[in-house]
Amino acid sequence: MDKKPSGFKARWKARYHHASIQLILSIAFTAVAVIGMLFLGMALLLRFSSSANEMAAESSQRVLAQVNWNLDSYLRNMMRVSDTVYYRVIKSADLEQSDTAQELRDALKLLYAKDRDVLVSLAVFDGNGELISATPLTELKNSVTPSREGWFTAAMERIENLHFSTPHVQHLFEDPDARYHWVVSLSRHVELTRGGVIQSGVLLVDMNFSGIEQICKDVSFFDGQGYLYLIDGNGEIIYHPRQQLLYAGLQEENNLTAAGYSDGTHTEIFQSQRRQVTVKTVGYTGWKLVGVVPAETLRDNYSQLLLFALFIVSFSIFLLVFVNLRLSEWITAPMKKLDHAVRELERGVESVDFNVDGPYEVEHLSHSVQSMISTMRHLMEDVLRQEEEKRRSELDVLQSQINPHFLYNTLDSVVWMTENGRTQEAVVMLTALARFFRISLSKGSNIIPIGDEIEHARNYLTIQKMRYKNKFSADISVEPGVEKLYTIKLIIQPILENAIYHGMEYADGDGEIHIRAFREEETVVIEVEDNGPGMSEEIVEQLLKPTRDVSVPKAKGSGIGFRNVHQRIQLTFGSAYGLTIRSEPDNGTVVRICLPVLEEEDARKYRKEGER
Repeated sequence: MDKKPSGFKARWKARYHHASIQLILSIAFTAVAVIGMLFLGMALLLRFSSSANEMAAESSQRVLAQVNWNLDSYLRNMMRVSDTVYYRVIKSADLEQSDTAQELRDALKLLYAKDRDVLVSLAVFDGNGELISATPLTELKNSVTPSREGWFTAAMERIENLHFSTPHVQHLFEDPDARYHWVVSLSRHVELTRGGVIQSGVLLVDMNFSGIEQICKDVSFFDGQGYLYLIDGNGEIIYHPRQQLLYAGLQEENNLTAAGYSDGTHTEIFQSQRRQVTVKTVGYTGWKLVGVVPAETLRDNYSQLLLFALFIVSFSIFLLVFVNLRLSEWITAPMKKLDHAVRELERGVESVDFNVDGPYEVEHLSHSVQSMISTMRHLMEDVLRQEEEKRRSELDVLQSQINPHFLYNTLDSVVWMTENGRTQEAVVMLTALARFFRISLSKGSNIIPIGDEIEHARNYLTIQKMRYKNKFSADISVEPGVEKLYTIKLIIQPILENAIYHGMEYADGDGEIHIRAFREEETVVIEVEDNGPGMSEEIVEQLLKPTRDVSVPKAKGSGIGFRNVHQRIQLTFGSAYGLTIRSEPDNGTVVRICLPVLEEEDARKYRKEGER
């Protein structure tokens, strides 16, 4: 009795060693295919159910996208009204002048008359909450203190943003018609001019809530089984088809949880009901559109089919596990050994044994892998060497693109100074030019101390200030210790060139350029700030892209200098570093250069071969 099992096992082992892996896999795959036929029906059923859910989610997303577009158009119109009041009226008004104050009131009335269907009131307050002008309601209630209102404090605390409130009854002004207006307040910080002095103030635009309600109320999902509601970023309800029931406490909504959902489709269980929830964020406001569809409406009753499918799946899994465990014990042993050898190779082990016993295909594969590894090592060495040469070539090309066109203009200025007897100024300019190019050459080194790069920028500014006859001023501040760190050369001069040519060109002695170098933890930051005309957000987004978007209006200058420096830094140090640009029209530009902290020892690996 003891010999028969051992003989049986020995015979199967012998057959296994002489059988091809193709035969073994064919038998295994045949068994799997037969089993797969059994639960194919269940797979189709589940796929149908999944497809129905996906189609429902896509339908909800399309509906929400349309509502979001309508709501966004409505809010944009209110924002245009706010921009018009601020930039075309308030910006140009001096409140000390009586005729200007009257013009402000007339302008507000004209804007209100244009959009009276969607507006309830327009009002301007100073920084203390005192009413300056309003229309059509002009008399504040005695019980109201505007400076304590949420819309007022939000505008004063975050002056750079537009602020939208939740719906509320207009209670600031006395209404001679004794009407109650449900409004959504749009408030913003404004700069008021009083006797030539700039003061803070708040512009309030009360828009009629009925416009938002009209956009949302006619929306339904799946023949009225679903519905849509609107919340702010904190989950407070702005619109709900059953709003009165919610306020009365007769019904509840999962709005606070929905505020934390990201855009897309989610599944939740609320009050023991499974629901499909689709969320879409409304731009500029942080509001969220939430579409709700009960899960029962998405599918028919599949209970019996699901029970049958569950049985088939369970039985199939049992068979698959049983058969695969037994077969894999014989089939995968050589493959596991081969896999183990490969993993040893991946961990960096130089000498790995790829001799594997098993079916002849596996043995042949092991020998082939051994040969392939040897070939790949040589190829990888070649590829690494080629990539390194390519990277250095790209850096050389970018380095050569630094445009020294100002050299001609500088020499021309020197000739002009010499001819007019201004030899001392010509000597100063030539001295700065010599120092400028000495640092540019840097004895052929691509990596130089930040102190040298700052000195290079200082020489460049000396030349340009003389060329532009001191139309601008410049200052440089460097945090102690930063000047001893290292960077790639010629990264500040192209930024200064853009700041001077496109920011200071039309300055009349009041142009300013500030250069700051400091350390933020493990990052070195060099900032170049100017008070030039600035750029729009669309233009700023295009400056660092490899190719310019033709749909965006082209700014003065091509932006090659920005892209050049950005690409050189990222090619050298990686995508975590480079340029960021912050600019607004009429508010100047700040270019931030981020670099790794490189001590002298760390800088050596970035130098080219042969550099010291």
